[in-house]
Amino acid sequence: MKTKAWWGALAAALVLGALPAPAALAALAAEPAGWTDTTTGRRIVRVDDSPGNYGLYFNYNPFTPQGDLMIYLTAEGVRVADTRTWQTRSVLKGSVDRLLFAGPKSRNAYYTLRDKAVEEGGPFSVWSVDIDSGKTRKIADLPGGRVMAINADETLLAGVWETAPPPAHIAAQGKRDPVTGSPHYAGTGPDGKPLSFAAAKGKWMAERLAARVPMEMYSVAIATGERKSIHRATDWLNHLKFSPTDPTLLMFCHEGPWHEVDRIWTIRIDGTQLTKIHTRTMAGEIAGHEFWGRDGKTVWYDLQSPRGGVTWLTGRNLSTGEQWRYEVARDQASYHFMQSPDGQMFSGDGGNAGKWISLLKPVQREKPVPGLITPGRLESIRVADLGKHDYTLEPNQHFTPDGKWLVFRSNLEGRPAIYAVELSGVRH
Repeated sequence: MKTKAWWGALAAALVLGALPAPAALAALAAEPAGWTDTTTGRRIVRVDDSPGNYGLYFNYNPFTPQGDLMIYLTAEGVRVADTRTWQTRSVLKGSVDRLLFAGPKSRNAYYTLRDKAVEEGGPFSVWSVDIDSGKTRKIADLPGGRVMAINADETLLAGVWETAPPPAHIAAQGKRDPVTGSPHYAGTGPDGKPLSFAAAKGKWMAERLAARVPMEMYSVAIATGERKSIHRATDWLNHLKFSPTDPTLLMFCHEGPWHEVDRIWTIRIDGTQLTKIHTRTMAGEIAGHEFWGRDGKTVWYDLQSPRGGVTWLTGRNLSTGEQWRYEVARDQASYHFMQSPDGQMFSGDGGNAGKWISLLKPVQREKPVPGLITPGRLESIRVADLGKHDYTLEPNQHFTPDGKWLVFRSNLEGRPAIYAVELSGVRH
């Protein structure tokens, strides 16, 4: 006997004009567990807690263009979750190196395969899989590094690779745990005692930056697999992200300790118009965790002036030059922020000073004046209690395209799992 959720999935597919194969519908998992958060009063659903579950990084899109499905990874391969019922099904079985993102135009998921004998950072191939049919297609064989971005019209991928290997002791750090998906960092201090996770990561990042490893940023044509060089440097290139509306505009960062780098940059895919987005005006000032606003013209980022001092969620419109700075209270500080689909709210995934998944409403303190930064503050609406979460695992929250849920990853129950918290009733 078919469940109500099964018929709901079928009806949704018919409305969207993208009917999954009968086998896919039959493979829908049982309805996931759900409960009401006793602190916030909001409904939470545990989407998947199977071994090796891995949700995408906060600025990688996991949703189909129609918003009906979310892709994620498990030890068994690629799966999707229905964003209405949170039932899940398998799309692709097998060992996947990295699940990248969902296509902005097609119902494809992009992923990479790497031979188990090849070290992380070495040669790999990039593929796509049709989420409904399961049909796969090889796009290209690549010399190394990582693919990180897909452009707005789904014609290009972009990635980086190290054209010469880093020192062995640096290459050995930062690798992702295959079970938890968290990176590993370890080291000892001047006193010979083991460093904390954060201190070991900071030490490694400083050493990696100082190594001045030569790198190349490249594009890959999805239709043909042709690879072209965009930019070469001995700066540490990372965090590539295309504008969601401009298919030729790419944002990236100079990685490393934030107080030592000019971090946020944009560039055109032909290598022209290399532009620094934020210029430091105070010693020790740091900026990072950059992401595109929904308009595809505004770059948002976390700014501290100086590091450990006043924290701002800062935006800069690249077309008009307008800038905003919303002060972030200590208990609002987050590993990552993200903008809601309608552009009216932000989300934060919290930190040790405030363990919450939150909605953050921007409030301007002054009337905007041309040529000046508009100051403001953030009002918090807490939606999920992460009091038991260990932040060595980043929650990496995502708004569903309809704005009705925030999806995040947490170990709040003692093991990594993917969750969704309902946002109904929130007023802008």
